[in-house]
Amino acid sequence: MPSPSALAAVPVPSPVGEAFSDRVGGFRDDAHAPLYVQLQQLVRAAIERRILQQDDAIPPERDLAAEYGVSRITVRKAIEGLANEGLVVRRRGAGTFVAARVDKSFSKLSSFSEDMVARGRVPSSAWVSKSAGLVTPEESMSLGLSPGRPVYRFQRMRFADDVPMAVEYATIAGHCLPGVDAVGDSLYAALEAAGCRPVRALQRLRAMAFPAEQAKRLGVETGHAGLFIERRGFLADGDTVEFTQSYYRGDAYDVVAELNAS
Repeated sequence: MPSPSALAAVPVPSPVGEAFSDRVGGFRDDAHAPLYVQLQQLVRAAIERRILQQDDAIPPERDLAAEYGVSRITVRKAIEGLANEGLVVRRRGAGTFVAARVDKSFSKLSSFSEDMVARGRVPSSAWVSKSAGLVTPEESMSLGLSPGRPVYRFQRMRFADDVPMAVEYATIAGHCLPGVDAVGDSLYAALEAAGCRPVRALQRLRAMAFPAEQAKRLGVETGHAGLFIERRGFLADGDTVEFTQSYYRGDAYDVVAELNAS
């Protein structure tokens, strides 16, 4: 897994000498909302209007406090609110940045890597474990396999531009791969090479608060807002090939669905 320093994206530089308030604006004399709310409104509006773009750095608390003439407690409260909305993210040892979000469309069956490339992001993975074993009762129900049948299990971290996006746990029916080492960077590429890439899938999504294990791996606090996605992939003949459970960061991943009347 990349070190914390490796997770820090390079911020888009501001023009030389330009203050943060020159970009996002200053407090209005006729505003009556608390100062931390006003600061949140300024930053939120700048993000929505793309004056501040993904991975742009937010100045340190002390700099914002001095620039806006408020206390660091006021700035901290404002930034915490924006972080809770998923608009900014804190990266340990690097600072606070505008959150980089990924839109996932479910109109097409695609892999994580394909999704990232389609959005101009650079995907990568870090394997946590690869193993072979016998199907568990839960896996048996999800994959439609008889007890005692072999399966392959893959656990990995998924990154976009070196920023951790998800923890993924995949179980593949044993007859769909020649072996655990057949999977390199892409699970779907290995399944395609074996003639067993899914042609359709059923997915269940649920909002959740991250358990301690997943939160630690993703570099967020326990209880951080996340998205749990459970996926079953099917072959053309109806056999189930894949059972995957993924934990996505709620501050970096959006779900988009195209709906038709017919």
